[in-house]
Amino acid sequence: MASLRRTTTKATATATIFVLHLILAFSSSSSSPDDDDRAALLHLKHGLLSSGSGDGILDHWTPEHETNHCSWPAVRCDARSRRVVALSLRSGRRGSLSPSLSPAVARLTELKSLSMPSLGIVGEIPEGLWRLQNLEVLNLAGNALRGSLPAAFPEGLQILDLSGNHLSGSIPPGIGELGALRVLDLAGNRISGGVPPELRHCGSLMKLDLSENFLHGRVPSASVLKELKNLRFLSLGGNNFSGELPSGLGQMRSLSVLNLSSNYLSGVVPSDLVALRNQTSLLLDNNLLSVEKKVSVEVVDVSPVAADSSVVNPPTGPGSSELFTVIPEFRNSRVLTEVNKGTPSDDSHKAAHLRMIEIAAAASASVVLVIMFVVAIVCICTRKCNPSRERRSSNRREVKVFDGVDIGADLTYEAIVRATGNFNASNCIGSGGFGATYRAEVAPGVLVAIKRLSIGKQQGAKQFQTEVETLGRCRHPNLVTLVGFHISDEETFLIYNYLPGGNLERFIQERTKRQLSWRKLHKIAMDIAHALAFMHDECSPRILHRDVKPSNILLDNDHNAYLSDFGLAKLLRNSQTHATTNVAGTFGYVAPEYAMTCRVSEKADVYSYGVVLLELISDKQALDPSFSPYGDGFNIINWAIKMMQSGRVRGFFIEGLWDKAPHDDLVEILNLGVMCTMENPAARPRMKHVVRRLRDMRPPSY
Repeated sequence: MASLRRTTTKATATATIFVLHLILAFSSSSSSPDDDDRAALLHLKHGLLSSGSGDGILDHWTPEHETNHCSWPAVRCDARSRRVVALSLRSGRRGSLSPSLSPAVARLTELKSLSMPSLGIVGEIPEGLWRLQNLEVLNLAGNALRGSLPAAFPEGLQILDLSGNHLSGSIPPGIGELGALRVLDLAGNRISGGVPPELRHCGSLMKLDLSENFLHGRVPSASVLKELKNLRFLSLGGNNFSGELPSGLGQMRSLSVLNLSSNYLSGVVPSDLVALRNQTSLLLDNNLLSVEKKVSVEVVDVSPVAADSSVVNPPTGPGSSELFTVIPEFRNSRVLTEVNKGTPSDDSHKAAHLRMIEIAAAASASVVLVIMFVVAIVCICTRKCNPSRERRSSNRREVKVFDGVDIGADLTYEAIVRATGNFNASNCIGSGGFGATYRAEVAPGVLVAIKRLSIGKQQGAKQFQTEVETLGRCRHPNLVTLVGFHISDEETFLIYNYLPGGNLERFIQERTKRQLSWRKLHKIAMDIAHALAFMHDECSPRILHRDVKPSNILLDNDHNAYLSDFGLAKLLRNSQTHATTNVAGTFGYVAPEYAMTCRVSEKADVYSYGVVLLELISDKQALDPSFSPYGDGFNIINWAIKMMQSGRVRGFFIEGLWDKAPHDDLVEILNLGVMCTMENPAARPRMKHVVRRLRDMRPPSY
């Protein structure tokens, strides 16, 4: 009997479920497509509400059936079918939560245009969005979207703007199937790989912006680009492209903007670029390019410039010659090209104008030579009349303090020697390859750090002073302030501001004794990245540190981090790499290409930073003793990769950190550390990219 009751109950339940399915199916089939659109819009509203997007626009999207969803602001419908064909929401007030793009957007099957820029949308782009075959315009720029691009796109897509997000992965070859595509803007993401050759099939393309990503390899060949006959705007700047510029770019007559700046392009600028008659902007700065043939150039905002003797600088304005802006062998400048449209009838006028320029240039050069000759005679006479003056100045024990620096006490040679106890070991607070650092209280309560150096035979005093004076002009909140210096035959030292928190090496060693926070570790990583990005991209001339390691990173009492020890720094003036006769770095932190070839670039600093970053978030040293079972050469980078490949990411981090920080951010910072230490320098990000990625994962309580 009980068995019969159980059987009856089970049958009843099955029947009930079947009836419910029938009811749901009936109700679904009976709902009109425009009702489905209304429901989809309300789902979108629910996902976006937390941002307060659109200054209250979404408040008008109500579920009451009396209101027509086609009358809602930012919604446009087809007049006949009442199906939604366009959505346009702009940035407005923001709430405290992160909005998301609901998968319900895929239910708007007649949608032709979706524009939601700068709403702070997080998460991934719903997969169903890419199956909306009527979609022509997709603008989700300036959000915080993650994930990668799809393998296939809506065939009728004309505008695709996903710039300013956090998209990664590569550009899929399927992009080449979009014959109607007019705008492709993926700038400011984390996209890697190369530019797919299939892009040549996008014959309608007018704007292509792939700048500020991690793309590498060679610039697309002219045979690929020339097929984009309607292309007006091409920007590949701020990536990791290398090699020579492809010849034939001058045949792209439709181009008005060509930006290839801030890459690793080398060789001679092809002469056919001058043939771009309609071109108004050409940016080639921050590369390794040079000019071989005689061309007229205009240099904008450049100092100093190592100009080739063949370069002429004509004035701008009506009647001036063609202006083709290129900086020969120079990488730290802003370059703008202006090409004036001319006619064959202007040739004689141009030739006469150029002759006038050459005469003026020759006359100016003669005047400069005369002035230099007079100055030299005066200097020689001055020395002869007072021969003891130079000797006296070289023997005086002077301390030079940089302008604008006031530590609250006078700095004299005698006061510094006395404060260090004549450089007594008891006052030594650190040592490195170029000397020891001493704590010195030069006045009551006024502390400075003295780095005692020996420039020896490897570097002359005048060269050293020139470089130190350049360093003294570089100021940044995360660089240890260079207060002054002293150079004499007997003694040479640098004077820095004193930081009481010790260095990062000690912090790492002692962190088990203190309470750690994700916010604190992230702040230290961000501070160091800011300092290096400033040195690499904003100092003029640019500066390479060459010995980034925990002991050269100092902390104050609030755990703000400062990059120190510029005694090893080499100034980078006119080229991207600098050949040295020896490796000035620390084993375990030196980039492999620097150690093998003695050729250093900013990417060597990026490598060292990556090692420091991995140390900061793990309980391992760069060359930890626990790595010995894995054999010679095994280091913290190998350890990170091993833990990631085995699915034991949690085990890489400091004990307890996994429970205190967002897991996505921890995995992201681990990936960033590994990316910084890639064996191929071109695959490593620039420090400005590192700053951007760290900023994206900033803890809420920052």
